[in-house]
Amino acid sequence: MAASPSTARAINDRLALRLLQDEGPLTATQLKTLTGLSRPTVADLVERLSGSGLVQVVGEAGAERRGPNAKLYGIVADRAHLAALDVRTRSVAVTVTDLLGATLAEAAAPVGDHVGTGHAVEKAVTLLERTAKEAGADRLHTVAVGAPGLIDPATGELRDSTGLPAWHRRLIDTLQERLPAEVLVENETNLAAVAELREGAARDRDDFVLLWLGQGVGAAVVLDGRLRRGASGGAGEIGFLPVPGTSGLPSAFGCDGGFHELACVAAVEALAVAHGLDPATALASGHGPFLDALAHRLAIGAAAVASVLDPGCVVLAGETGHLGGPELAARVEAALGTLSPLRTEVRATALGDTAVLRGALLRARDAAQDALFP
Repeated sequence: MAASPSTARAINDRLALRLLQDEGPLTATQLKTLTGLSRPTVADLVERLSGSGLVQVVGEAGAERRGPNAKLYGIVADRAHLAALDVRTRSVAVTVTDLLGATLAEAAAPVGDHVGTGHAVEKAVTLLERTAKEAGADRLHTVAVGAPGLIDPATGELRDSTGLPAWHRRLIDTLQERLPAEVLVENETNLAAVAELREGAARDRDDFVLLWLGQGVGAAVVLDGRLRRGASGGAGEIGFLPVPGTSGLPSAFGCDGGFHELACVAAVEALAVAHGLDPATALASGHGPFLDALAHRLAIGAAAVASVLDPGCVVLAGETGHLGGPELAARVEAALGTLSPLRTEVRATALGDTAVLRGALLRARDAAQDALFP
């Protein structure tokens, strides 16, 4: 069934905008070549997008040849300003960008355990407002927040979670109340996986699992190039996975006794001390027995993931994955090969500490462009 003229125009406009985003400024001739559209159709869409304030002339091309130069068209980057927040247990980091994702300002601040919920929320919101002002953003269009905990797939809200600070959930409510912007929230591990998929260690993979190894332990599942959240938003809650070598079994109210007990930062530090190492430098020490012992622990969780999902690739992220780097990843892959018949490549994060912020930025940019682009 043929598309109506208005639908065809919308499709053509969105195609042109995506090309301008991915390829940078283009001439009308380049747009014609890349889209396969006729010259009059391209001229019409350029005029339409310019009139809507989404595209503008940003320069000229063809100075090296005779004849008139061709106009270069690009997306109006300051058409909207975006913000990404990485909310941790004791800190918050903020990045403010333009519509194309270029960083305009960024900041971070600790949020101590001793402060109350109201003070913690106000500190985080003030940091965002101050950073937006520094970026010259009078109004934020979309704000994406990455936080630990479960996201309700039905409402998109951060659910109450045992062991997580109360200010996390209140922060989302406060941002929605105070900002004239769309506020989105996503689990931090899921955002890290999106960033690794599109910009990092898993760019060449449609299927992989990201293991988040930090103060908390979790996983994000990407299959067929899509993030999978599960029926209740809990896909990848691998910290609750019952495994050997722990004090018992996890419960619905806590992951002590689960894989978390083997792989969280506190467990890694205790393992370092047991090997006579300084916990602060153990992962970078190259100490073989310690790295082998840690790799065996991580391989237990990775083997469980592989046996159920067979993703073909596991990315180690979070503090441990970042600091352990390729050397730890190689040892986990070797240990995993002894536990599972399923061939599984293990890679270290390519984005390190920036993965959650990058994922939140991509989430904000996608949402803003979906709202603004025809």
